[in-house]
Amino acid sequence: MNLLDLDARWRRLNDPDYVCPCCGRSFGGLVDLVFEHPDAWPHGPRGDAEVLEAGEDKLSSELCRAGEARYLRAVVTLPVRGADDAALLAIWVEVAPEDFYATLDALAEGRTPALCPAQSANDLGPLGRAAGTLEAASAAERPVFRAADGALAEAQAEGLTFDALLDLYAAAGEDLRPHLKG
Repeated sequence: MNLLDLDARWRRLNDPDYVCPCCGRSFGGLVDLVFEHPDAWPHGPRGDAEVLEAGEDKLSSELCRAGEARYLRAVVTLPVRGADDAALLAIWVEVAPEDFYATLDALAEGRTPALCPAQSANDLGPLGRAAGTLEAASAAERPVFRAADGALAEAQAEGLTFDALLDLYAAAGEDLRPHLKG
């Protein structure tokens, strides 16, 4: 048993049989946060389109070009203190154009892309934005973003409290607190 099992909100979040009395939502575990596009993307959501093109700008599920900026989709893993679980975020990171095209070349050739510097391109609310490193475990997996310092780096290293995770969800427009009251 972990300490979070004493928190009724945590139990409700992880109970696949729990149904929110106000709206009927059920969670069955942590909710992944997925950012549709970099914050600087000026053309709105991609929706069901495989690629959204607006002039020279392009947005797909994994790649983005907006003006001179180049972005890649990345994963951020945030352990939850007192639990064996981790929250997963699918964010966008800005990389230098040469790193962007080197990554595309590596993927096209079936190679693992090289480590490269990156800057988070989504506002993570209380965790803010961060400079860091983008690394891929293989050509088949989405790369992982590791923040160099700041609140995001601390959360990646030490984990988030459950309340801090709920704050992050709320800042991303997915406030779960009203649905976990029971």
